[in-house]
Amino acid sequence: MPRQNYIFTSESVSEGHPDKVCDRISDAVLDAFLAEDPHSRVACEAFATTNRVVIGGEVRGPGEVIRRVEEIARDCVRDIGYEQEGFHWANLHVDNYLHAQSAHIAQGVDKDGAGDQGIMFGYACDETPELMPAPILFSHAILKRLAELRKSGAEDRLGPDAKSQLTVRYENGRPVGITSVVLSTQHMDPALTSEQVREIVEPHIRATLPEGWLLPETEWWVNPTGAFVIGGPDGDAGLTGRKIIVDTYGGAAPHGGGAFSGKDPTKVDRSAAYAARYLAKNVVASGMAARCSIQLSYAIGVAKPLSVYVDTYGTGALAEERIEAALRQVMDLTPRGIREHLALNRAIYQRTAAYGHFGRKPEDDGGFSWEKTDLVAELKAAV
Repeated sequence: MPRQNYIFTSESVSEGHPDKVCDRISDAVLDAFLAEDPHSRVACEAFATTNRVVIGGEVRGPGEVIRRVEEIARDCVRDIGYEQEGFHWANLHVDNYLHAQSAHIAQGVDKDGAGDQGIMFGYACDETPELMPAPILFSHAILKRLAELRKSGAEDRLGPDAKSQLTVRYENGRPVGITSVVLSTQHMDPALTSEQVREIVEPHIRATLPEGWLLPETEWWVNPTGAFVIGGPDGDAGLTGRKIIVDTYGGAAPHGGGAFSGKDPTKVDRSAAYAARYLAKNVVASGMAARCSIQLSYAIGVAKPLSVYVDTYGTGALAEERIEAALRQVMDLTPRGIREHLALNRAIYQRTAAYGHFGRKPEDDGGFSWEKTDLVAELKAAV
């Protein structure tokens, strides 16, 4: 049986974090290609530092999009909110090194095989309505709320760059309280002290967290190093794909190691991780387990998954082997099958670049389709 009483910590970073700036640009380029041609192939990476963004990778799609890459990058930086001397959407220099996709990679993908070898994990648990681990879910929620306040003009003293971290106490396997809150946020007024920044953010943090989780003994660490005025890529370089634990389950579940942003859905690093989350969420939503982790594995150029592995951490209502067999029955787990089932060949990825790829609400245009629980009835019938 899994441990019942423990504390666990997860962190999130804001859309203005240097790595997230790069994730956003990479996914915006991907969306631009898919909007023009849903069958585009994209593997786009970005690097950001003081007033410079470097974009590279391999693509196959409309050449007109390549010519718009600089405009796409500036639009992302402007929307995030960077207008500071060392990183300004209007003044930064954009280097574009996108090139044609390797023919040797293309030959496997064009035959409906996986775009690469690898292992992907999905996870779900019943400790929140979103079927996500509480520490990462609420770490995201804090930063998303602060960003909305900043961008609406309701709180213009905060800057785009921020990080949050929550340490959550579990009793009898359920989250019951928070032992520490860590928040580091950029602020635009150099005169603000850490105590003053806490006065700004604390009411919003309290409004975001479940009632009763913050206790008198909860430790607060707000801008613990002091001033945080120089933020974003001017303060620390950014790179696409460096926040894979933030993007997924906050360390509460295994990770295969592959990043998501900038990759079209033929890349199983992305699409199969979405499929694994989708299946794990439906397993938990069906009542078959309180916690579920699913591993999928692939070989480059090969369509069928090499393995499907389920772990319910001792919470399962039936044997994992039966669940594994049912999963293969209710969903085609080839790369093409995943793309078609979840309708992934759409321009839906820029919105995933901050505040997590999981635990979000499915959207009318197909965004976050992997968060649906529409397989419950089929799963129950299959077992």
